[in-house]
Amino acid sequence: MKRPVLVTATTVLGLFLVLYAKPHQEPDRPAPAAAPSSRPSADGSADTSTGASPDAVSGRFTGDVVETRRGPVQVRITLAKSRLTAVDVLEGVHDEGPSAGAVPQLTQRALDAQSADIDAVSGATYTSQGYISSLQSALDRADV
Repeated sequence: MKRPVLVTATTVLGLFLVLYAKPHQEPDRPAPAAAPSSRPSADGSADTSTGASPDAVSGRFTGDVVETRRGPVQVRITLAKSRLTAVDVLEGVHDEGPSAGAVPQLTQRALDAQSADIDAVSGATYTSQGYISSLQSALDRADV
């Protein structure tokens, strides 16, 4: 009597897994709208630099304040023709401990990568995570 119950339960479980376990698929995303001839910069004025492509963005953009175990971290970026030219730390400069030298390293990495896709500084994990998150939010605001 136990065997038919076990076979039935295994069969039901197998069918459930086959029918409901679907491979991960990216959702369909709508096509992006046509870009305007000029984009507003951070201060609301349009970027009308000569020679700049219509999608080039210039201005200063402030990232979110990110709370970390070492305190809040916030950065402001400067873009010139969609190129990251400066990253300023508004909050979260930790002057002591292992993360004291992390900010210059993180800034150089961001400028080299031209994105927030950078490695954390060893020994400054929390500061690095806050910096990278704030940097990404600033880049998102700039829409680059």
